[in-house]
Amino acid sequence: MQTLSLSLRSGARRAPSLFSRFLNSLELRRQRKALAALDDALLEDIGLTREDAIREAQRPSWDAPCHWMK
Repeated sequence: MQTLSLSLRSGARRAPSLFSRFLNSLELRRQRKALAALDDALLEDIGLTREDAIREAQRPSWDAPCHWMK
């Protein structure tokens, strides 16, 4: 999936638009579903248990640290 980004020439930052927050939310949901779909060996490689992956996948899409959504 390609991400569109707009930059301001002055270097000032704007709050993300409603549309970009929506797209970020969809991407987070996709990533959490992919995490839950990993097999136990892959989860072990990244230091997670099946329960960790399921717990993360069940979190609502608005429940993400602010630094993830920038």
